[in-house]
Amino acid sequence: MSSSNRNEAQQRADAIRSFSEELERLEADGVLRLEAAQQAAIRAHHQALLSKLALDFDIDRDAQSRQLSLGMRIASFLGALALAASVFFLFYQFWGWLSTLAQVAVLISAPLAALVATLWIERKDSSGYFAKLAAMVTFACFVLNLLMLGQIFNISPSDKALLPWAALALLLAYALDLRLLLVAGLLCLIAFLAARVGVWGGMYWIHFGQRPENFFPAAVALFLLPLWIDQRRFAGFAQTYRVLAPLTLFLPMLVLAHWGGGSYLPLEAQTVERLYQVLGFAGSALLVAYGVRKQWNEVVNTGVTLFVVFLYTKLFSWWWDEMPKYLFFLMLGLIALLLLSVFRRLRLLGVTRAGAEVKA
Repeated sequence: MSSSNRNEAQQRADAIRSFSEELERLEADGVLRLEAAQQAAIRAHHQALLSKLALDFDIDRDAQSRQLSLGMRIASFLGALALAASVFFLFYQFWGWLSTLAQVAVLISAPLAALVATLWIERKDSSGYFAKLAAMVTFACFVLNLLMLGQIFNISPSDKALLPWAALALLLAYALDLRLLLVAGLLCLIAFLAARVGVWGGMYWIHFGQRPENFFPAAVALFLLPLWIDQRRFAGFAQTYRVLAPLTLFLPMLVLAHWGGGSYLPLEAQTVERLYQVLGFAGSALLVAYGVRKQWNEVVNTGVTLFVVFLYTKLFSWWWDEMPKYLFFLMLGLIALLLLSVFRRLRLLGVTRAGAEVKA
């Protein structure tokens, strides 16, 4: 059972629920009134379809089911963390009693056994929650595998370990429609690319964070990946890329806006800070405009958040020591009201434009 089919089934169920609610409103407003036989036929068809979808794909049929599903996702996440921690401490509890050969055998067999169990559970579990839990445990076992094998054979830590971690996380994420592992895989990929850029710049890989600009190529890669690989079959994956890409770009900019000495640019630290302050403000504003144009709410929200963070950190550096605290926070509140007015104005312009397009 593919995750895309389950997502399509859930979308169909949501569309049925929205249709029923809108039909009730139209009848209440006197716009449309169906005959009793038509209403009964539509209701019977929808009930039969929802029952079939629920049986085949374990979808959320109503708002209560959706709330329970959220609880199940939280429980699945916490359970995966607990099981991964259990595996970790179990290894360390009995590790010293095992021979080197036994240790290697356990490390190799644990992720393989967890992977086989994940694939078996995925075939049996129509809801997908237990399979996703097993997938996260598999990833934890694999990470532990490489770390402890490196300790056993005294292998120097390497950024290359991030590549197989990213590969497994992404494979499991796309196989099981698991956004948490997608984020884990992308973070591993971001760290690897940043470390490689740092190595090419002449530093030891583990110190790649000392140069925030090392993250810029990773941000570009995250932005381009969903353009090359279609993400529409996976619920929320495209949105995840669209949030992580600007965060990977602008958070290093935020650091450089206050720590110019960490830049590769052959400029004075103060000049670098001013440059990245301007780039941060302008870039986050452009990100908001781009998100509005594409109708990507997650991009708009990310851009607005970044713009506010850049603004407030700059105001803090300017006036925190110069102003009384009550006046400083009063100023922040007034600026927040100003931003609300601006965004409300932009929202009204968008609604007006949409209305004009409908009339045309």
